Amino acid sequence: MDDNKKAAQRKVVSHAIMWIVLLVMFVAFIFPFILVIINVFKTKADITSNPLALIGAHGFTIDNFPNAMEKMNFLNVFKNSLLITFISTVLTLLISSMAAFVIVRNKWKACTLLFAGMVASMVIPFQVLMIPLVSLYGGIFGVLNSRITLILMHVGFSLSMATFMFHGAIHTNIPLELEEAAFIDGCTRWETYWKIVFPLLKPTIATVAIIDAMAFWNDYLLPSLVLGRKELYTIPIATQAFYGTYSTDMGLVMAALLLAMLPILILYLFLQRYIVEGVTSGAVKG
Repeated sequence: MDDNKKAAQRKVVSHAIMWIVLLVMFVAFIFPFILVIINVFKTKADITSNPLALIGAHGFTIDNFPNAMEKMNFLNVFKNSLLITFISTVLTLLISSMAAFVIVRNKWKACTLLFAGMVASMVIPFQVLMIPLVSLYGGIFGVLNSRITLILMHVGFSLSMATFMFHGAIHTNIPLELEEAAFIDGCTRWETYWKIVFPLLKPTIATVAIIDAMAFWNDYLLPSLVLGRKELYTIPIATQAFYGTYSTDMGLVMAALLLAMLPILILYLFLQRYIVEGVTSGAVKG
């Protein structure tokens, strides 16, 4: 009886330690976001003097939001970010899911080589390609400073990972018998993909969508290389307007950051129930 009691006590202690560790990690991760929320409603002087205070000495203010929106031309950069992110994400989902379907259902050697090449390309860091990318597309082809160029680059760089995820989901979760039954009922390969396969990929679609949309929306490096004209700036590039050589208005910076993160946060909240299911859908063959 004493052994059972000691085992139960050890279990309670281990659970308590686990929850304490998780709580500490949660606070550590969420603390920067809390700081943004607290300081976005303060003046520049209050943020500098006491960034941890809930309310500054000059009181509560919402002036940072209209000032930030005006300085960064928010409506225009928001439109650019939304357009680039939406089109890039949709194209990535369509092309990668169709490519994965063809690769899984055809035992051609070309499909095997293509998939192996995609997987291998995932280990190449983007920084290796930066200079050749700008030199080739800017110096030789002259196609930089274009939303279309940025969209196609986003799709190209994200295609391998998305195809890899769809490949696992189709191979594991969609029985070939479903497609054979569709063929017997008179469906073409195209109709089978759209009516049978694509609807069953909903968890993976949601996962790829949120991962890629977050990457496209928050990306600074690639747009800064491709977009040189102010009217084409996305939100991450436009936030650089608040960083001066000798001083930075952190209130405007935090207002801009909060405005930038809200759309992608809302998207995540809508799709979060699919995330874990989509990530694990191709992990175990069932």
